[in-house]
Amino acid sequence: MRALRHRALLAALVLGGCALQDPPAREDVLKESVPNMAAPAQWAAGATPGAVADDWLAGFKDPRLDALVKEAIAYNSDLRIAAARVEAASAALAGVQAPSLPQVNAAGRGGGKMSGDSSGLQGAGIFASWEIDLWGRVRSAVKASEMQYQSAQLDTEYARQSIAALVAKGWIVAIEARLQQSIADNMLASAERLAALARDRLRVGNGDQYDVALADANVQSLRDTVRSLELSYASALRALEALVGRYPAGAVAVAEALPPWPGDTPAGLPSELLERRPDVVAAERRVAAAFYRTQEAKAARLPRITLVASYTSVNSDLFVLQPRDNPVASAGASIVQPLFLGGALQSQLDVRTAEQAAAIADYGKVGLRAFNEVEGTLAAGATATDREKILARGVSDNARALDLANVRYRVGSIDLRAVQQQQLALGSARAALLRVQSDRLVQLVNLHLALGGSFEPRPQPAAEASAH
Repeated sequence: MRALRHRALLAALVLGGCALQDPPAREDVLKESVPNMAAPAQWAAGATPGAVADDWLAGFKDPRLDALVKEAIAYNSDLRIAAARVEAASAALAGVQAPSLPQVNAAGRGGGKMSGDSSGLQGAGIFASWEIDLWGRVRSAVKASEMQYQSAQLDTEYARQSIAALVAKGWIVAIEARLQQSIADNMLASAERLAALARDRLRVGNGDQYDVALADANVQSLRDTVRSLELSYASALRALEALVGRYPAGAVAVAEALPPWPGDTPAGLPSELLERRPDVVAAERRVAAAFYRTQEAKAARLPRITLVASYTSVNSDLFVLQPRDNPVASAGASIVQPLFLGGALQSQLDVRTAEQAAAIADYGKVGLRAFNEVEGTLAAGATATDREKILARGVSDNARALDLANVRYRVGSIDLRAVQQQQLALGSARAALLRVQSDRLVQLVNLHLALGGSFEPRPQPAAEASAH
């Protein structure tokens, strides 16, 4: 009866063991990592209400941009590195899971009477062992590896989102560079016409050499500007090609105009950000991984119980073995309790505890960065919207002033310098307006990335998909 009770107790220990503790909750980690921060109920910079939307890339309605993003996802070097890290984390997880399963080995020896070591023994055996994970050491190691694997997956997902955003921003910047070059080309053409007019006035006796020299100098200055902008445009194209994994030849074709405004983006609530952004969730998984490694180090100080079994057959041509059954099957258990290892186990626990503290601090750093990116992007976007209205009015006013200046120069009421100054003012106003229009689109992309919105549609759960 007593033996039966002992076997029942052993079975319960084998099947159950100590339940693993859960890692600290997100709210507790956030409070510990950034004790001086309190997330507000609404974004301080102001935002469009509503839930954060995915599939933001479709809002630009440009198949060429869609194709470039797909190309980058397939061939970008940084993404390939991230994918390799996920594979490494998956392989590490498989390796960590191995000790939770029984280990079986086979051994044999032979070689005639001397048997390689002069013992004369020959035979074979199968040996099995299985550690009873009574204190959760092995399970903690497995959970830590699972959390690390999930973290690698989430980091890769954020890298995908970042690459898509970089391609979209590179596309916008390249278009802007092309249009800035076009503005400079128009300014150069106007300057050349003005120089021709100055020479005509000199020829008929209404002008002087000063106006001609001034006009020619302005033409050369604008030619230099055009040449510089040509380089900027080519550099933007090469940067875009490098993102998608092409040779940077500056040959990619971009649109002739900036994409139309896709519409304002709902920003959700600050409290939702930590649950949605992949890089923040990845940092949370790293905290959980560090927690489980700490639990593993604590369990390593406790007794380790291992079940063992073997099946062997041994004989000898050199001497007679003691009479016994052959082959022989056996089963048993072993227990190992660390007593003195020179402080190695405590040192390992101290290391894991410090790593957990570092992971918590890193989570706070990533979370604060996420909040700062959203607030900064919201503020930058709102400013760009206001500036666009102001600069559009400025372009209109400068264009009207230039028309008046040209009329006054033709009738001789002002000199050429006044016309050139107004011409430069109009060109600068147009360039500034284009810059703000481009920046507004770039900030929109930044906002999607900062909020954790995906550039592609999120897969629907099976139940929702079947309902539709």
